[in-house]
Amino acid sequence: MSLSWLLETDSKSLRSMNGSRRNSGSSLVSSSSASSNLSHLEEDSWILWGRIVNEWEEVRKKKEKQLKDLVRKGVPHHFRAIVWQLLCNAQNMPIKDQYSELLKMTSPCEKLIRRDIARTYPEHEFFKEKDSLGQEVLFNVMKAYSLVDREVGYCQGSAFIVGLLLMQMPEEEAFCVFVKLMQDYRLRELFKPSMAELGLCMYQFECMIQEQLPELHMHFQAQSFHTSMYASSWFLTIFLTSFPLAVATRIFDIFMCEGLEIVFRVGLAILQMNQTELIQLDMEGMLQHFQKVIPHQLDSGPDKVIQAAYQVKYNAKKMKKLEKDYTTIKTKEMEEQVEIKRLRTENRLLKQRIDTLEKKGAPRYSEESVLQLERELVQARLKEAESQCALKEMQDKILEMEKRNTSLPDDTNVVRLQEELIGVKLREAEALTGLKELRQQVRDLEDHWQRHLARTTGRWKDSPRKNTLSELQDELMSVRLREAEAQAELRETRQRMLELETQNQIHSNHLRRAEQESQCLQERVQTLTVQNKDLHVQLQEIKRRQAEIECKSKEEVMAVRLREADNIAAMAELQQQISELEIQKEEGKVQGQLNHTDSSQYIHDLKDQIAELRHEICCLKGQRGLAKQPAFDGIHIVNHYVGDDESYHSSDEDGLKDTQQSDGGRIRLRPNLRDMDSEEDEDEEEDGEALRLTVPSSSSHKSTTV
Repeated sequence: MSLSWLLETDSKSLRSMNGSRRNSGSSLVSSSSASSNLSHLEEDSWILWGRIVNEWEEVRKKKEKQLKDLVRKGVPHHFRAIVWQLLCNAQNMPIKDQYSELLKMTSPCEKLIRRDIARTYPEHEFFKEKDSLGQEVLFNVMKAYSLVDREVGYCQGSAFIVGLLLMQMPEEEAFCVFVKLMQDYRLRELFKPSMAELGLCMYQFECMIQEQLPELHMHFQAQSFHTSMYASSWFLTIFLTSFPLAVATRIFDIFMCEGLEIVFRVGLAILQMNQTELIQLDMEGMLQHFQKVIPHQLDSGPDKVIQAAYQVKYNAKKMKKLEKDYTTIKTKEMEEQVEIKRLRTENRLLKQRIDTLEKKGAPRYSEESVLQLERELVQARLKEAESQCALKEMQDKILEMEKRNTSLPDDTNVVRLQEELIGVKLREAEALTGLKELRQQVRDLEDHWQRHLARTTGRWKDSPRKNTLSELQDELMSVRLREAEAQAELRETRQRMLELETQNQIHSNHLRRAEQESQCLQERVQTLTVQNKDLHVQLQEIKRRQAEIECKSKEEVMAVRLREADNIAAMAELQQQISELEIQKEEGKVQGQLNHTDSSQYIHDLKDQIAELRHEICCLKGQRGLAKQPAFDGIHIVNHYVGDDESYHSSDEDGLKDTQQSDGGRIRLRPNLRDMDSEEDEDEEEDGEALRLTVPSSSSHKSTTV
């Protein structure tokens, strides 16, 4: 947004500025008019906001970021009324025309609203006096909303938000803005009787503290200082009860533009600014710090805390994930509570049954039979434990056999091993053959040596020359013998080397196969891991959908039961009125009230009352009938109803449909006036035919005679 655009002062901007001043002047509570000595910067701000209001649609679509920056810097007081309405799209709401009609109605929450009016802004000039204009318009807006949204009705914290709106704009506009805030800004979920949304906000805020301020979170946990003890009012009143009004109003400007995100940011910024002091305090000290010290820190203005708030890390996706986690936790808690309630009910019924049996008489079984049964039960449990142990052992054996089966080589590996085994056997056969040949040579040489010794035993007496020759021959034979032994050792060494090489090759093959199997297993593990992750994601999604469906179904069932209870109560009330009319008729007959002079007027009164009852019962057409009601003479009621839950509609819709239907089940109310004279009987036949209520007929019906 350029500086020239900010300073543009054409006539159109001036007209919009003056019109905005006139609109803001219609507010019930507005500050005194600006003095004539406004600074140049304030004049530029007025001109700028006048231009923005005049060209709102274009600015909202094309310059949303610049608009957010301006709102964070603060909306001028005289423009707040119109800007807040524009931010939440509350202008020209149809419900505004119903406001005056709502004020004429009576709300069941009026006493509560009157009681809390004096507690809302008790020090503010507009609200502090009893029965003042401020308290009256605040009561009107809260009463009107309690009639529009009967589920929420009235909640004490909402009065502070309405009070702030009434400080800026008239009550009709404040009512429309408050309705928009409740519908579109999550406030309605915060103010519901269950306050489930407030629990979600507390959970998300606590997770943010745990992530960004872990030391402070540990201190809170050690002191049992729960988040709801100091932060619940922040979310319910948008800091209006915790901060000075000027600071809370600036934060409310941003809330109107950005929603509850600013509450998370400002709350965490406050904790960051006071972390050092809070860690040194106990629970009571921290409560006092939040109530007294922190508000005085903001007396200087909101700029510092707002600037710190936008330094806080806020991840919208993570907040969505925390919301899903909280929903899952609450669903489990609800299921556990339902189960506990069911068990308590069963326990109570069993206790009642035991008491009943004890009251009937002596125990059926003797002590000996009970002891025998206990011993048999112990033996049966021992046998069951042994069977479980045996079953577990068998399962372990099956797992071992499966592992061994998976570790066995496949057909390709078996063929390869067979080929290697054949090669090893051939080499072993060759080595054995060579060894046998060497051993045969050694035996031949030993035989030759023995024969040589036998021939030379008698030659030692010969001449020295012959002795020398014989010695040389002996040495030659010894050398040949050692040579043969050396060759035999060499052959044995080669054989051992060959065996070692064969074993080395076998081990290498085993290692190679083990590596291949390891790679295959790793790939399989990776594949299974990916599949497991996908299945886990699908399972989480299915659980989430199932939780949502269960919550919706429980809410629908509860709504149906509430409607059914309302219809039953209405039917009982109508039948009580019918019985009272019948009693009045009988009393009139006994006391002689139905004389010739006033019987006609009395009959007409009864007819009017019966016509009113007919209209009320027609409105309850299609609802579930009451079974086994007390019987009264002279009236017969037959109630046909559809047996499924889809037939439960609102009474207004049923009343409209009843005027268009002429067939189906009917409820007949026929007063018995037999003791009247003939003229009265003729009048009754002409004007007072029996009361008939037409309801949709169905295959299943119940009839009740009253």
